[in-house]
Amino acid sequence: MSALYRIEENVPLAGFTTLGVGGPARYFLSALGEDDISAALHFAEDKGLDTFVLGGGSNLVVSDAGFDGLVLKIDLRGVRFGEPDESGDVVAEAAAGEDWDEFVAECVSRELAGIECMSGIPGSVGGTPVQNVGAYGQEVSETIVTVRCFDRKTARFIELDNAECGFSYRKSIFNTSEKGRYVVTKVTFRLAAGGKPKVIYRDLKEHFGERSPSLAEARHAVFAIRRRKSMVIDAADPNSRSAGSFFKNPIVTAEVYRAIAEAEAVEVPSFPAGEGLVKIPAAWLIERSGFAKGYRLGEAGISANHSLAIVNLGRAKAADIFALMNEVRAAVKGRFGIKLVPEPVFLGDNSALPQTASERVV
Repeated sequence: MSALYRIEENVPLAGFTTLGVGGPARYFLSALGEDDISAALHFAEDKGLDTFVLGGGSNLVVSDAGFDGLVLKIDLRGVRFGEPDESGDVVAEAAAGEDWDEFVAECVSRELAGIECMSGIPGSVGGTPVQNVGAYGQEVSETIVTVRCFDRKTARFIELDNAECGFSYRKSIFNTSEKGRYVVTKVTFRLAAGGKPKVIYRDLKEHFGERSPSLAEARHAVFAIRRRKSMVIDAADPNSRSAGSFFKNPIVTAEVYRAIAEAEAVEVPSFPAGEGLVKIPAAWLIERSGFAKGYRLGEAGISANHSLAIVNLGRAKAADIFALMNEVRAAVKGRFGIKLVPEPVFLGDNSALPQTASERVV
């Protein structure tokens, strides 16, 4: 059936997100193939509609008013693995609609290293290059070879190599300079056959000690750690009803970092972030600003297991999520002079949304 005949109207969006808030989309289409994407975008252009590309909904907050345009849900499927090359690497291709964690599990089962530390992250493959998804010391930019997309500017399908994607911390051209231009349809990764897991993150190093784990053991450990923090989607765990880490870890100058440490009179946790720069955990800033795990504001709250996650306590509206977000940001700004930048994508009414132009304090 033609894509145009499958376009639905007034489709509720909350159920397509892990946070579970938000109103309806005026028009909605599940794209099962690349032809659906171009057809849907032509439909939107003809009607003068804004469009939004939806993946797994794990990093999305939809406004209560919903979206007065076309939501294009990417449901393309298919995974293919090549043969090992001379260096022992294997090229793996995954369609944008594939479940990310299922793809990670398949790679680990084939003993292909490179993405094992990103086990348990909800969402789809197509969303990973957009945010340059990362966890526990790994980022997808380390293994991505190419990203196939529909270029809305030229109305052609193209492939961008790693350098052309402009990856940096939680950024790419897909969510910065060329935001809205490309629709991701497939991602190609280069993984190390028989490679060792990347165990550099503190939680993993503490878990394994001096022992060198297998890829499967590393994946299991990441799952266990994420589950303790309610960062694995679980219907039985209300603390997992979130959009994951809600704020980026801010990057500050060494001078700013020293000033914070002196003012707080404690050892401030940090990670190197380039010459003269330091990354401070947003979770630490939030807790020091008076927001303990389990803090509640109406039907929105901070996870009882992870202070970086804002959760829907059962009947939250998007307005509740925004209210808590703004309260946290104001407190951190007031105490530390740092403007926390939210990680999720916001869709719909912009009146309640934060200004996110800068995440670096200099």
